[in-house]
Amino acid sequence: MTASTPPSQPAEPPPRRGRPRDAARDRALLDATLAVLAENGYGGLTTAAVAARAGVSTATLYRRWSSKEELVIAAAALYGEDPYAPPETGSLEGDLRVVLRDKAAAMTGESGRLMRALIGEAAHNTALADALVRAFLRPVYGRVAEVVRSAVERGEIPPVADADVDLLGEVVVGPVMTRFLLTPRLPQDVDAITARETADRLLPFALRAVGGGTERTN
Repeated sequence: MTASTPPSQPAEPPPRRGRPRDAARDRALLDATLAVLAENGYGGLTTAAVAARAGVSTATLYRRWSSKEELVIAAAALYGEDPYAPPETGSLEGDLRVVLRDKAAAMTGESGRLMRALIGEAAHNTALADALVRAFLRPVYGRVAEVVRSAVERGEIPPVADADVDLLGEVVVGPVMTRFLLTPRLPQDVDAITARETADRLLPFALRAVGGGTERTN
């Protein structure tokens, strides 16, 4: 008789090489990216400048991102707006006020700085344009859609077609973005009170856009 062949054992996975990525270093590089973008724009941004600002070598940067485009897209994801929960103030006017104030605050913060630096390049760079839409537009458009649907359910406004609900996001927050993207004054020069006042001035127009405008008497 011949000895039976022992069952083969599964091969052990090869050991992982290299050290795990340092999240703090990643954040330092993305913070540096924002700073260089704000100073020099996308055209003036170089990986060498970002690495120097972060205090690391360009080799360290390239181990994480292979190009400045990838680096900027990662920065957009980091500084993008959270998909805030619907405000749920109990009224269309109250909900839209919260949405507009939050957007105004975002446009005067880091996300606004990033958008201002990239808006020109995004006009002819599909990857950057997609990154900006994902990070800064879809979250707030979705929030407006939820506000409108809630108002319909409460009977404040007539039913709105789903396709039109998506467009309402652009109508509601577009003026806020235009106000802070295209005016000569930089977002960091606008204080929180001014940003809130701007949002409140736009509120009546947003209400009318979604069918909730009312004539008030003193």
